[in-house]
Amino acid sequence: MLNYEFPPIGGGAAPVTRELCRQLTIEGHRVDVVTMHYRDLPPFEQIDGFQVWRTPAIRKRPDICHTHEMASFLLAAIPRTARLVRENRYDVIHCHFIIPTGPLGWYLSRRFRIPLLVTCHGSDVPGYNPDRFGLTHRLIGPAWRFLIRRCEMLVSPSQSLADLIHRREPAVPVRVIPNGIFESPVTPHEKDKTIILCSRLLPRKGFQYVLEAVHDVDLDWRVEVIGDGPFRGELERIAAGSRTPVCFHGWLDQRDPRFGQLYARGAIFVFPSESENFPSVLLEAMRAGMAIIASTAGGCPEVVGDAALLVAPGDVNEIRNRILELIRSPDRCQQLRTAALTRVRQFSWPVVAAQYVRCYQEIIDAEKAKRKLS
Repeated sequence: MLNYEFPPIGGGAAPVTRELCRQLTIEGHRVDVVTMHYRDLPPFEQIDGFQVWRTPAIRKRPDICHTHEMASFLLAAIPRTARLVRENRYDVIHCHFIIPTGPLGWYLSRRFRIPLLVTCHGSDVPGYNPDRFGLTHRLIGPAWRFLIRRCEMLVSPSQSLADLIHRREPAVPVRVIPNGIFESPVTPHEKDKTIILCSRLLPRKGFQYVLEAVHDVDLDWRVEVIGDGPFRGELERIAAGSRTPVCFHGWLDQRDPRFGQLYARGAIFVFPSESENFPSVLLEAMRAGMAIIASTAGGCPEVVGDAALLVAPGDVNEIRNRILELIRSPDRCQQLRTAALTRVRQFSWPVVAAQYVRCYQEIIDAEKAKRKLS
């Protein structure tokens, strides 16, 4: 399993990788992960029964990774992963992100004749969030096309991202397998008057619109912000003087007791992002039994279905109206919580991992058939 980001560093794809590895290990598969080293993290550790190898790399921040930092990981990872493959002869290489991890996966796949499955996550697809990634996507375009045409299987967590890929490369088949979530470690119970925001603190996540929406409203509620990132200072500036209290908790791992407590007591979850693939934070909010307000962007509607209220990205008035609607209507709030707890079951990791295992077997069988013909 290759991913340049793995908890405690990275965004949403990092915990997805960890939890998929955990489920595969539970089912009896052997899994090794190669990822990027960061500061004082151990170079090797065993987590939930699978092995994690961290390759030396240049990285200054846990939440942001720049191009030269990604390149440092790839260069250092080549000899490490080649040695692991020689020693273990894996059945499948599963690579997360077409870019930057894809070239490493392709190299190992072709050198050792092991089938390659690549899961894309959004930022690695040209056309996704062009304001932030547009220049990078133009630079990587040729490499991106080369890689997706040559991997044995390409997976997207959402149909919206698969459609974006097909607009660039109509002939490339894409399987849609959603991200998963484990059964609830959080027991939904009586809720506080709390609005939860959770994600990397970036402008495109849209938290500024939520803080603006509640800034001048006298509510007997508070807003809890979980996450960190370069936009935190601006969000704190917006929150200053707000009539609705706002508390910033910084980054919390999902296994941190404080994370579980905030989610268990949270009543409303707002996620007004401007650009998303398959936001796992929405799965976590559904699992915790929160009433959800989500944006219409990208894969958000695919995740929540009818278990949320939808708002247009960046529409402060609509966000305010939806929040007030839920605060003033406990019955509607409870209806959405019940719908969320029902819907999240279809994304359980045993269900999702089974789809991946079928894909693994399919490309393994195809590789065996190809060898017989050669």
